[in-house]
Amino acid sequence: MGVVIWSGVFAQGGSPQGGAAYSVKVTGEVTTPLTLTAADMSAMPRTNASVKDRHGELHGYSGVAIADILNKAGVTTGKQLKGENLAKYLQVTCADNYQVVFSLAELDSSYTDRVVILADQMEGKALPAGVGPFRLVVPGEKKPARSCMQVVGLAVKFAKD
Repeated sequence: MGVVIWSGVFAQGGSPQGGAAYSVKVTGEVTTPLTLTAADMSAMPRTNASVKDRHGELHGYSGVAIADILNKAGVTTGKQLKGENLAKYLQVTCADNYQVVFSLAELDSSYTDRVVILADQMEGKALPAGVGPFRLVVPGEKKPARSCMQVVGLAVKFAKD
């Protein structure tokens, strides 16, 4: 399948050097290779989600549904997500190399009602340093371990083993 990569330059201390430096590059075996900037993402349909942090406090986030990013990139979704395509997954990488994985079915609206988002705002404001500029928000999980911070990479892969 294709690869979705989030790339950007971090300033000292982990904060972004201007929002325009960040982009989502979609490459590989996708039907529509593209690069999404922060401005492009702002123009995409916005979604809200709430999750509890590790201290149990509920926070509201706003961003773009991961499914919308994958659809725009031409990743296998919907009716095509069956058979061997169910062995495809999304690997999310953060600035500190923390990684989490989702099967594509976990992110696809034809399989689940849960909407995972790539957030750029919390409580109506830009994400704070150390959390952003982009955070994955995964509602409905008992532990916030996959709601990871400082997302720098999204890679769609095929589990062939």
